[in-house]
Amino acid sequence: MRRPVIAGNWKMYKTQAETRAYFAALAPLVAGSTHCDIVVAPPFTALAAAVEAAKGTSISIAAQNMHWETEGAFTGEISAGMLLEAGCRAVIIAHSERRQFFGETDERANKKVKAALAAGLTPLLCVGESLAEREGKKTEEVLERQFRGGVAALTSAEFSRIILAYEPVWAIGTGRTATPEMAAEAHQFLRQLAAAAFTPERADMLRILYGGSVKPDNIKGLMAQVEIDGALVGGASLKAEAFASIVNF
Repeated sequence: MRRPVIAGNWKMYKTQAETRAYFAALAPLVAGSTHCDIVVAPPFTALAAAVEAAKGTSISIAAQNMHWETEGAFTGEISAGMLLEAGCRAVIIAHSERRQFFGETDERANKKVKAALAAGLTPLLCVGESLAEREGKKTEEVLERQFRGGVAALTSAEFSRIILAYEPVWAIGTGRTATPEMAAEAHQFLRQLAAAAFTPERADMLRILYGGSVKPDNIKGLMAQVEIDGALVGGASLKAEAFASIVNF
């Protein structure tokens, strides 16, 4: 039985003060939520405040991005070791916005996945197709390329430590959501790729989250699908009450 994961990606929102207030509101609402892993990914500047505020709770803190090198002349970048020292336990890699706006490639995503694993972080690798790609019936082609590129040269043991997130780009922040059946179909395809690349046993253990306009009113339908192991929540994770409602689906 795969343990569900509900992860909130704040993107470029919230100051340190807002972060502390958020966790003060969220913590009591999810204190009894033992049915899933809860993850929150604040911006870099709020990581320390989030880690401190989440102490004594079951909430894990993740970063939204990282560089694959351990150190060096990479102005503006953050390494896996820095994230680990800050108290992070996971990191989002190759979110569609990183791919779309910042030139993230499958090759870079793979380097980041390997670096995160080497440092002891859990990589949350994102894959997903654009509207044009879906309408052009290229969803599976895109997912296969991104999956194979992202997990290239991983050992079976390394692969067992990653989490996958399927994010149809056309459903992120648009209010449009893939139907539970559409999402489950993509998840099933990704699991088939995992079985072929590693083993059916590894594929069966792989947790695949759905991301794309997840809200309190659609989480139950999504989580009713056996192939969906949780959610990567964007806008709805910014309000403690809404995120708690999703956690407590």
